[in-house]
Amino acid sequence: MSRAFGVSALVLLLLVCLLATAPARLLGLALPSGQVVVQGFSGTLWQGKAGRCLVKTPAGYLHLGAVKWRLDPLSLLLLAPRVTLESSWGNQTLATELVLRGSRDVDLYDLDANVPADLLRQFVPVNLAGMFSAQMEQFKVRDGVPVEGVGRLVWQGGAWNAPDGPVSLGSYALDFRQEAGAALAGEVVTLAGVVKAEGSVRLDQRSYDIDVAISGDGGLDQRLRQALSLVARPTDTGFRIKLDGELQGGL
Repeated sequence: MSRAFGVSALVLLLLVCLLATAPARLLGLALPSGQVVVQGFSGTLWQGKAGRCLVKTPAGYLHLGAVKWRLDPLSLLLLAPRVTLESSWGNQTLATELVLRGSRDVDLYDLDANVPADLLRQFVPVNLAGMFSAQMEQFKVRDGVPVEGVGRLVWQGGAWNAPDGPVSLGSYALDFRQEAGAALAGEVVTLAGVVKAEGSVRLDQRSYDIDVAISGDGGLDQRLRQALSLVARPTDTGFRIKLDGELQGGL
């Protein structure tokens, strides 16, 4: 009996050692094929790095650049892997702690991200300048739809690269909050700049409503007025963007 116990203990110790030193490249076997592309693995499965990471989006692959992660082994027992993630690619950075609860269910904590505004050209036909940043205490998504969260999105040094030259706009923020079981409500405010934007954003499940007033000190640039006239209605002080509809497929 004692010999059998000793053999079992030795086998268990060997398994623990193997798991503790499992190479980082094993992570690639668990990633959805074609959805996430990771190259240049180093380190271990639990704390590793990769030289290049791309995530597939409806508009093509989004480059995250070099990534490093730390995986909590105990979280695997709960079938909800908890990962601390950092990535960098030029001036594009991301740092967060996430809990994966399903293919379309995820919890984000202490998110801090910065991306160049021109990255939006991958998703919408508009050429913008400046930097977008996001800070979120928490942000929970279920079936691709936000269900709870609080945070701030900022567009710093915003400009529109019109075909005949850039149009300076300003810096803006969207502060949002969503209690569990309620709709997401956000407020758009102007931090600085000649073009003022004030209004609200609301997301209830997949139904969204955007109501933002645009005005300018001394009037708006004629090129900007022409562009806004395509998506907004004129007011006494500028334009009003009023949009509502349904998200297709969620986030």
